[in-house]
Amino acid sequence: MTLLQDTISPLLDVTPEERAERLGAAGAAWNDRIAADPRNAQLTYTVTGRGVGSVGTEIRAGKHRFLVDEPAGLAGDDAAPSPVEYALGALVSCQVVVFRLYAQALGLTIDDIEITAEGDLDVRKLFGIDESGRAGFHDVRVRVDVTGPNTVEEYEKLRAVVEEHCPVLDLFANSVPVSGSLA
Repeated sequence: MTLLQDTISPLLDVTPEERAERLGAAGAAWNDRIAADPRNAQLTYTVTGRGVGSVGTEIRAGKHRFLVDEPAGLAGDDAAPSPVEYALGALVSCQVVVFRLYAQALGLTIDDIEITAEGDLDVRKLFGIDESGRAGFHDVRVRVDVTGPNTVEEYEKLRAVVEEHCPVLDLFANSVPVSGSLA
């Protein structure tokens, strides 16, 4: 990821005990907030982008800024990952979060997790060559490599729970109403 900040703040690795404590505390805090007022479960995220370079975009998401671009073959400067690569990255990172969250909730241990998402895209619609297909991915494959002391069956059950609860997987798997306007 290409950050536009002066320094990159690396994520520090935490011990399994620290991770368990943080996940438990976050879950308890959200349960308390939602129990106090169900409206607290409703979140709105806002991200803003500004065109830069040939077809690049500077994205602002809260206090974070990052760059999105296209490879040279798609008119970009290849200065950062493309929008569809970020989409796959969002899927992968959301899966990591939800795997860790539900492993903790189910009493399972994840020593290491690595997820790969691969998506197939046909650019004919993007370029107006053929309007019959999809503009986006027509197939996405997700491979999860988990290591830990639990059985394969327990990790398969965890995977099924994650697939039911992952917000970004839900975006890929289901139609979401989107409205647009020109300001």
